[in-house]
Amino acid sequence: MTTVGLLYPGHAAEDDFPRIEVMLDSDIRLPLFHTDIDDDARRTENLRAAGTPERLGAGVEELRMAGAESLVWACSGGSFAYGWDGAHTQAAELARAAGLPASSTSIAFVQAVRELGASRVAVAASYSEDVAALFAGFLASGGVEVTSTRGGGIIKASDSAAADRELVKELTVAGDHPDAEVVLIPDNALHTAAYVPELEELVGKPVLTANQVAVWEGLRLSERRIWAPTLGTLFATREPPLGAAEPRGIEVRE
Repeated sequence: MTTVGLLYPGHAAEDDFPRIEVMLDSDIRLPLFHTDIDDDARRTENLRAAGTPERLGAGVEELRMAGAESLVWACSGGSFAYGWDGAHTQAAELARAAGLPASSTSIAFVQAVRELGASRVAVAASYSEDVAALFAGFLASGGVEVTSTRGGGIIKASDSAAADRELVKELTVAGDHPDAEVVLIPDNALHTAAYVPELEELVGKPVLTANQVAVWEGLRLSERRIWAPTLGTLFATREPPLGAAEPRGIEVRE
C-alpha cells in the first residue's frame, strides 16, 4: 500500500480525492486533513495566509499517524502566492515538520510539465486575472514558457466548487492557445478529476489539473508509478520521470 497525505484548505472540491482513489483502482490511499482558512476569496493576502507554517503544521501529525509516505499541500494559490523561492521554502518546512518528502500543487505542476516533456503551456485559470498572472510568473520561474494566461474571474473557492462540467470545459477551451503543448488548470477548489480525458479530447493535448497533479506528485515522491489513463495523459506514461537522476523533490528527514 502507498499512502499520500494531503493538506487541503477549507472545504470545496475535496471529494475529488476519494474519487481519484477509486479511479486508481489500486492499493493507494489518499488521507486528507483540512487546514483552516480565514476567507475563501482568492486574493493574494488570503492565499498567503492559508499557507503559513502554523496552518500547514496542524495536520502533519494526523497524516503521519495515517501512515503517509509523502505529503502534498493541495492548494495551488497557497503556494504560488509565495513565489518560486517561497513555495520551495514552504515545502521544505513542511517536509522538516513531517519527516517525510513534501511538496505542493504549484511545484507539482512544474514537475508534471517536465514529466510530459513539454515546455510551453497555456494557463486556463478560474481565478481573477491578477491571481492567474501570479501563477504564470511562478511557472516562468520554474523554466516553463507560458504562451497565454486567462483568468475566469471566479473569486471565491466555494464558487469554483459549485462549477459544473460545462463550466470547466468552457474554462479549458477558452484558456487554450495554439502554441501551448499542455493546458494547466490551477485550482484545487475546482472539480476536475472525472473530466480530464474529456478535456484533453476537447483541446487535443494533455491537460493538467490541480487535484490530479497533487496526487501524482505525492506518488512521485513515494516512488510509486501507476497506469491510470482515466486520469489523463499524465497517468498514462510508463517511462521514467524526466530528470530522474536529479533530486526527487523536497525531502528533509531528521
